Amino acid sequence: MRLVTFAAGGGAPVPGALDEAGRVLDLSAVAPDMTALIRGGAEALARARSLVDGAGQGDWLAADAVRLLAPIPRPEKNILCVGKNYHAHAREFQGSGFDKSSGGTDVPELPIIFTKAPTSVIGPGDPVPSGLDPTQTTDYEGELAVVIGTGGRGIAAADAYDHVFGYTIINDVTAREIQRRHAQWFLGKSIDGFCPMGPAIVTKDEVGDVTALRLTTHVNGELRQDARVSDLIFDVPTLIETLSLGMTLEPGDIISTGTAEGVGIGFKPPKYLKPGDVVRIEIDRLGALENPIA
Repeated sequence: MRLVTFAAGGGAPVPGALDEAGRVLDLSAVAPDMTALIRGGAEALARARSLVDGAGQGDWLAADAVRLLAPIPRPEKNILCVGKNYHAHAREFQGSGFDKSSGGTDVPELPIIFTKAPTSVIGPGDPVPSGLDPTQTTDYEGELAVVIGTGGRGIAAADAYDHVFGYTIINDVTAREIQRRHAQWFLGKSIDGFCPMGPAIVTKDEVGDVTALRLTTHVNGELRQDARVSDLIFDVPTLIETLSLGMTLEPGDIISTGTAEGVGIGFKPPKYLKPGDVVRIEIDRLGALENPIA
């Protein structure tokens, strides 16, 4: 299933199912919000599927009658993120002069983990407020994100996919000069509105082999990023094992797996985002996340 959070007719945000035509079915009878639906596990998913299978034409809301929000509009915890997790991007970032994260090495020996504040999350179509970056060095990073279903601590890589609920798309928007000045990543990546997410969480059964997915990012129609998830340095099971080693992962936690080669700072001179630009990130089977830059 493709699960969304939406608002219609001035009502409160509620979870829903999204069909191929962009229509939405209200799933608030299953759970009041997306995190509660995820916590409901297999039983909640079964109820949601039953509603979808039994829905008539009149039960679906037209695409133009709803506003899609981020699938999890306000995560309960920081978004867990991974730096330098594609080989080509690791070399690109190392050569940019902005990397002070790994002692001058191109490819990290272990996953580099940082976080983004929940207040950075916005939905598909929402403008990214680049004016909040005083350095005017706002950059894009198209990423696959993993949504945890069954929580746990000490999860072995071999069991990791059993703990995955589904997948979504994240744009890890970054103020590069803030990132460079502070020699860490949290401040430059946690600016309000610097984490577009969506349009949907696609359940893992519908995605299948996540390593086969292709990610592309276009800026104003120009292809900037093009990579396969199979190119990750540290794959999804490794990330889940690493993160859960001493920390409990919980239902609704989000892991953004890292970006590919082709970010703005990889160009000479850098191609930073400016007001009026449009960033579109697509991942096979997950859809497209598009946001204008304000």
